[in-house]
Amino acid sequence: MTQSKLNGPRLKKSETLEIRLPYPTKLAFMARCRDEGRTASEALRGFIEGAVEPRRPRNAVRNLIAGALVAAAVGAVALPSLARQAGAAADFARLDTNHDGVISYAEFSAARR
Repeated sequence: MTQSKLNGPRLKKSETLEIRLPYPTKLAFMARCRDEGRTASEALRGFIEGAVEPRRPRNAVRNLIAGALVAAAVGAVALPSLARQAGAAADFARLDTNHDGVISYAEFSAARR
């Protein structure tokens, strides 16, 4: 299938745009375009077409909602483990009767009775 049948009729490229930039910047840009296998005109046309397309704020809202759902899922997974850590600290405090930060064999034995 030809290009015109896929995307509609091609518009003739007759307009020009002149820009001024430092020579080293131009050389770097041309080298990048050459490395990417495209012409400078193709690169600039792609940039301009992206800049003039209408922005879609719905994507930003959709991304925000998706991020909130991911955060909620991570929080739901983390809550049980956080509760277990708090329970472990309470268990340790109950066993460490002299509160020296170490559970001796005597403290452990007394708790088992």
